[in-house]
Amino acid sequence: MANSVRIIGIDPGLRLTGFGIVDFKNKIPTYIASGVIKTQSNTLDLPSRLKVIFDEVSATIKKYNPSQLCIEKTFVNMNANSSLALGQARGVSMAAAIQNNIDIFEYTALQIKKSVVGNGHAQKIQVQSMVQRLLNLPELLGPDSSDALACILCHYQVMQLKKDNLKLNYKSGRIQ
Repeated sequence: MANSVRIIGIDPGLRLTGFGIVDFKNKIPTYIASGVIKTQSNTLDLPSRLKVIFDEVSATIKKYNPSQLCIEKTFVNMNANSSLALGQARGVSMAAAIQNNIDIFEYTALQIKKSVVGNGHAQKIQVQSMVQRLLNLPELLGPDSSDALACILCHYQVMQLKKDNLKLNYKSGRIQ
């Protein structure tokens, strides 16, 4: 990972897809932007809603030019239809990244919360508060934007740990 990197984070959802953009320069995060992509379930059919997500993620990628995308993995719950819809929203978000030759990294909600809050079962408000604190934001953001930004913070931490581990292995003369 270079000294400077721009990352887009996605918190996928069929109704609300959160996104965030963060720059890291010399390991210091700088908040760039965040928002929510909204689709209208009462006026649009499923393919049209997926197109809205794809088009908006693509436009955000083109506008901010990130080199990496991180996205929350789908949690399969008791409602199969909800899980399938979430998976489709993830899929079109990932397709937008693939179309723009951006590397994709995936993390579970448990990994993200544990990384950012220190507790894998943290409440939404705890994630929002830590994102605000870690990115030095003037106010709390909504849960979808905060989750996308939390995914970025998790990803960067994981990448730094991998990078530091490679340095340690190189210095010790062992290759893993």
